[in-house]
Amino acid sequence: MSRALRVSTRNANFQQWQALLTNRTKRHRAGEFLVQGVRPISLAVEYGWEIRDLIYPDRRALSGWARDVLARTGARAVAMSPELVAELADKEDAELIAVVGMAPSAPIMADRHLLVVVFDRPGTPGNVGTLVRSADAFGASAVIITGHAADPYDPKAVRASTGSLFALPVLTADSVEGALSLLPRGVQIVATDEHGRVDVDEHDMTGPTAILVGNETVGLSAAWRDAAHVTVRIPITGAASSLNAAAAGTVVLYEAVRQRARPTR
Repeated sequence: MSRALRVSTRNANFQQWQALLTNRTKRHRAGEFLVQGVRPISLAVEYGWEIRDLIYPDRRALSGWARDVLARTGARAVAMSPELVAELADKEDAELIAVVGMAPSAPIMADRHLLVVVFDRPGTPGNVGTLVRSADAFGASAVIITGHAADPYDPKAVRASTGSLFALPVLTADSVEGALSLLPRGVQIVATDEHGRVDVDEHDMTGPTAILVGNETVGLSAAWRDAAHVTVRIPITGAASSLNAAAAGTVVLYEAVRQRARPTR
């Protein structure tokens, strides 16, 4: 490991990293974001994301895992005053904070097993991260975040994804048209809504499918309702009137995978 940069004051570097926590515009202008935790950092390294800086508390012994990450990535090592590390960290005694470069968008390739999740205008980064985690768990090809939405690179979204953000493409689109342009031809769009006319287990999702999940409060936009080929509902009982958006997306993902696992006749 090369000689570390030492940071003991709130200098320009520190202020830039601190801005990445809360300022979406500065995150995207710099093309980088902060990542914390053993699993997220390990997955970022495993999947080949650009690790630009690795920040750690100065004059503290590092674990074997932390030393290995510093050695493997070639990232700039930053030995920072523990008090300043605590200001950047979301938990006490954070061992490493990674400054990671955002990945360039890549096209979604046509595939007869294609399964994509489209999240329309999500309002909370936690739900974005949770749905990305579910998409990864059920083998989805990509997640598309559309419209005026929470940032998938927000620290809360990254944390909620538990590192799954690094394992599959997470794309953004400003409009319905922009999102549709990311999808290969022939993909059916299956919207989820409590007032859907078809129960989710009665609709065939064994072919190329994009699962469409609406905003947590207002649901799907009119434009997405028009773009959907079918709207399915999840039968629920009890006092709940509906499911959380990320939970609903998870249920539909499971159903799609369940259908695809059935033996063909």
